[in-house]
Amino acid sequence: MGDAAIGDELPKEQYDSDTKSDPLLKELNNIRRRRTDGDKRSMFAKKENPVLLMGIAYGILYGALILSMSSGLLGQSTSLDHSASTTFLDIGDECVEIDDEPWILIFPNEDDERFSLNAYNLPAGVAVLDYNIEEKDATEVSPGTQVQRLLDDEVNRVHAKADYGFLEEGDYVVTLSVRLYNNSDDAKNETNVTEALSKSLEFELEIGTKGGILPFLGGEEHREVRITDSGARSCWSIQELGNWGYILLVAELGGGRETAMLAGGAAGIPAWWMAFNSLSLSVFSLLIAYPIMYKVYHQEADDILSRNHIIRLVDDIISRCERRLGIEVDHDLAKVEPRELSVDIMVPYKNTENTLSDSKSIRDEILKEVLEEFALFRVFKPVQLTVRAIGTGQAIDFDSGVGVGVGDRDDELPPENYTSFFEELHSLSRIEDEVRDSLDLYFVRDKTLDLQNAVITSDDRIVFVSIIFKPTTRLAFFRFKRQASEVEDELRKYISERNQDILTSQELIVKARNQVSTLADRSGAGRVERKDDKDERIAAVARQDGFGGRMLQTKLLGDILSTVEYTANEKREMINKWGFWGLIVFVWIPFMASGVLVGAMLGLLSRMKFMRVLIATMIGGFIASITWAYTAEGIIKIMHKYKLEAVIPIMIIVFVLGAILHIRSTKIRRQTELFEDTLLDNFHNDIKEKYGS
Repeated sequence: MGDAAIGDELPKEQYDSDTKSDPLLKELNNIRRRRTDGDKRSMFAKKENPVLLMGIAYGILYGALILSMSSGLLGQSTSLDHSASTTFLDIGDECVEIDDEPWILIFPNEDDERFSLNAYNLPAGVAVLDYNIEEKDATEVSPGTQVQRLLDDEVNRVHAKADYGFLEEGDYVVTLSVRLYNNSDDAKNETNVTEALSKSLEFELEIGTKGGILPFLGGEEHREVRITDSGARSCWSIQELGNWGYILLVAELGGGRETAMLAGGAAGIPAWWMAFNSLSLSVFSLLIAYPIMYKVYHQEADDILSRNHIIRLVDDIISRCERRLGIEVDHDLAKVEPRELSVDIMVPYKNTENTLSDSKSIRDEILKEVLEEFALFRVFKPVQLTVRAIGTGQAIDFDSGVGVGVGDRDDELPPENYTSFFEELHSLSRIEDEVRDSLDLYFVRDKTLDLQNAVITSDDRIVFVSIIFKPTTRLAFFRFKRQASEVEDELRKYISERNQDILTSQELIVKARNQVSTLADRSGAGRVERKDDKDERIAAVARQDGFGGRMLQTKLLGDILSTVEYTANEKREMINKWGFWGLIVFVWIPFMASGVLVGAMLGLLSRMKFMRVLIATMIGGFIASITWAYTAEGIIKIMHKYKLEAVIPIMIIVFVLGAILHIRSTKIRRQTELFEDTLLDNFHNDIKEKYGS
């Protein structure tokens, strides 16, 4: 059927008459004609294609930048961070550049309760270190400790340890001073200093216990250092920023923008770098995903099918399938219900003497035609199709041949002429044997197929062959490309040619089924969704053409897109009310299920213009990235000030779990609504009331 017009199976005069008298049919055929003709514009005339190419280009550039930075190809310079710290991009003090200049690093080691004092990039010669720990507001300075270290061209670093294990609770300052001399003789003379540097670190010391089962039972005494003023931060090198680019990317994908910013802020990553990475991810995902979603979902206003259009289209499909499959549909009980999330179709039918397919095959055939038509009309709602056999012929077994071709004939009357009856029986038995021999020979010659089951039945009108085959090709699910219909055609041709002398007045009908095929294969569905493995009901989505369409229908991206679409539908009323500015605020405000992708879907479903949606989501994403990056830095400082550092990892975990639970709960709510039982229960009740159990 596919691209055939709705009235192709009707005589031309009748079709023309029906079209003139039926405005719905006329509108459907006008839409079909426009869809079949396609868009004749060039690739770059379609506004979504240049945007998609820009997204791909930006993704390549961003990936190349992070890869080259983290791999060290761009060196270890800190000039990038230092330059940014001198501009409005960094709200803190100017960072200390540590490329080739001597610099000092002080940090506590709680395991041995000593400060590690380090000086780097020192020239060859002699270094004299003076270090001391004293109370913060002490009026008298206690004498410190002095050590001397010899440096050469290969050793440009010195270190020492300052013990704080004997101190009581309080506020302290640890100080390290380094004086450099050319040689040991110069070190004896204070006036021969070639270079001097120093650094102080303020900290608060608390004494507690650890190792006890409960706090009040005691344990080993433990001193905890909390840095209260570390001075100007050291600039980050290009490679360190590149490594954190990966971390921020994974954190935002896994737990959202909030998680990435808190993680980066806790590690001291400059806000400008966090904002750049968050914004880059938003730009890349938006410029890639939005044009693809636009290609799939966007329709001109005149081409959108209404509820009545969909009902009429499905009714015509059922009528065509009814004639082709030899079934009798009870149109009074048949239901077509376009809902917000899906199109539900319920078809009760009776088997006739021309019926040669079981319920599963009939469902596959009807679903295939529905999805082909929906793909043409760009209706990508999930289709839930229920097919149920009713009446006296519902017990026909097409795998065994019992009841095939019987129909409603009166079998209680005995044949009047027993001689002709047995002659006919002998003739039919001979035909079945010959057909079976041909069938066996076909599968012997075709090494790619293995015959699993075969049923051959015949009467004076037809010879019915039903087989189940299995591909012998390794990884057949991916490599075996032949459709069951192709095998049917080959078998029909082969058996007919070998038995043309005995198949004179009877019609040969062949039905083949691939044992490893899925419903998606048999019905041509782009994606099939189930509520759970035990539920037989399925929701099938029409197959989308093109690489982008196929990608969106993979299991992972299909689940993400359906969840995004459901979330966008929930917020649709707000965007319809506030429009462009409402979309900006939606993307900007940090709460679960906001973001550029959901915002883009919202604008798409609300039928906003392409560029307005793109600009609104880009502005909202830009503001959100900037806001969260610089807010996170302030949050971390406040937590340090009020001794709440332990809350930071808890907040990160809460955000990650919150994002996971929100996505999961949204998916469950969507599936619950998608597979609600109300319509199906009413359908079965109507059948029971009319036909009994």
